[in-house]
Amino acid sequence: MNAMEREQLLQRIAAQRAFFAAGRTLPVAARLEALRALRDALRAMEGEINDALRADLGKSPTESYMCETGMALSELNHMLRHVRRYARPIRARTPLAQFCAASYQLASPYGVALVMSPWNYPLMLALEPLTDAIAAGNTVVLKPSAYAPRTSQALEKLIARALPPEWAFTVTGGRAENAMLLDCAFDYIFFTGGVGVGRLVMEKAARNLTPVTLELGGKSPCIVDRTADLELAARRIAFGKFLNCGQTCVAPDYVYCDEAVRAPLVEALKRAVAAQYGERPLENPDYGRIVNRKHFDRLSGLIERGHVAFGGERDAASLRIAPTILDPASFDDAAMAEEIFGPVLPVLTYRTLDEALEQIDRRPHPLALYFFSADRAAQRRVMSRARFGGGCINDTVIHLATANMPFGGVGESGMGGYHGRAGFETFTHRKSIVDKKTWLDLPMRYQPYTKFHDRLIRMFLR
Repeated sequence: MNAMEREQLLQRIAAQRAFFAAGRTLPVAARLEALRALRDALRAMEGEINDALRADLGKSPTESYMCETGMALSELNHMLRHVRRYARPIRARTPLAQFCAASYQLASPYGVALVMSPWNYPLMLALEPLTDAIAAGNTVVLKPSAYAPRTSQALEKLIARALPPEWAFTVTGGRAENAMLLDCAFDYIFFTGGVGVGRLVMEKAARNLTPVTLELGGKSPCIVDRTADLELAARRIAFGKFLNCGQTCVAPDYVYCDEAVRAPLVEALKRAVAAQYGERPLENPDYGRIVNRKHFDRLSGLIERGHVAFGGERDAASLRIAPTILDPASFDDAAMAEEIFGPVLPVLTYRTLDEALEQIDRRPHPLALYFFSADRAAQRRVMSRARFGGGCINDTVIHLATANMPFGGVGESGMGGYHGRAGFETFTHRKSIVDKKTWLDLPMRYQPYTKFHDRLIRMFLR
């Protein structure tokens, strides 16, 4: 980014600060108008967005709507229905010692928010936090990933079509633009991406004491015990793992199954993959591709260093890798040294459920955990003992597709959450306010102190 571009960016951020300081984003009616404009623009551009997602990631129109446009519309419509209620003051009980007064929390937007989104779901993971930020009354600078250039261009057009740049604008580009933005002072930073860049974002934010939400990733385990319905488990694991060619932050990173069910589970997984993607997945027009050659080569290396039980076919020209099962696998394998983020599924085994939980607990806390079991006691034990961001019992990935629960990580998989009310609260500071009446002024707090006043204070504060 040259000096002129840098100066233009700073001027645009300054214009957002002036827009916010003038109170233009505070009326809920104005926020609703902005959200409707975003929704209308998104609907109008669906075809263009589908073309962009196909160009960047090979996504089919069905998958693009199911996992991108439809999810973004769901968040927009949720906020349109509920933002008036979310923005209302929350009454609080006033202690007797503060008689006579009224206490409440007032929702206050932070100001100018930076939203940095990734390439794997480049539309949904940009528009959902942007929607939450605008619903809460912030202005937004959106920075999509350079790895999804066509979708970034579509986002830039969509935002410009729906909102004035004083409220929201898009910065495209790569590392130079990221560095420039992180050197600017924002009131909130929302980042979705890898752990390494997440650390850098937090380090940069710390210089200005800027609060952050980090949506990261990790090696999300999929535990299958001997009571599970293996055919159902295989179908749902295959769906969650190979959706978007495995390039999903909450995809099952590996299967961790009871050793007694390994063989039948692997066979069920093979059948599930063939049923969903065909006998030749690389010829399936609805099966996507790896985002770029760098990631294609990295994933190919994991396959070459593992024991391929199924799949493994690759086409370097189209950057496509067939759904691949590595079996048997162990924690010492190359595929277990990093988040896979691709269509490669190692299958590991355990002897006891306690052994599995101990192994998982030794590692960084994952963004998601999935447990397939018919044993209700085992379900409760896994969900309560394991530490992870969120997850499912007897399914995969669907826990993020709701506005009624927060989505986020813990430890190295992230901090903070969003979706629905949680998203509104993420971009909101709650001011605690006591409205004290003037017709009564208790003298006990003022000097000179007396024994009588001391008895009154002790009566009220205990």
